[in-house]
Amino acid sequence: MPRVASPAATHIGRLLASARKDLGLTQDQVGALAAMDSANYRAYENGRALPSIHSLLRLAWALDLAPGQLLDGLTPEHFARAADGRRRAS
Repeated sequence: MPRVASPAATHIGRLLASARKDLGLTQDQVGALAAMDSANYRAYENGRALPSIHSLLRLAWALDLAPGQLLDGLTPEHFARAADGRRRAS
């Protein structure tokens, strides 16, 4: 899993943490419910990694959310830093 620190990852991580705490679950419990290693879940929640679509779906189901709820509030600006760092093809 690539570690992608970005404003988008931080935003999604905050939403994950809030949903997890609302349910009274630990990070290890969410990892188990989402069928992923708890270290990966912690990386998502701490904004150190951006989940794939597949992982995002599993996390939403584990947290009893609609998948779109984990994308609420994201804007193109959340991804601007990552896009600015890419080289443009000549």
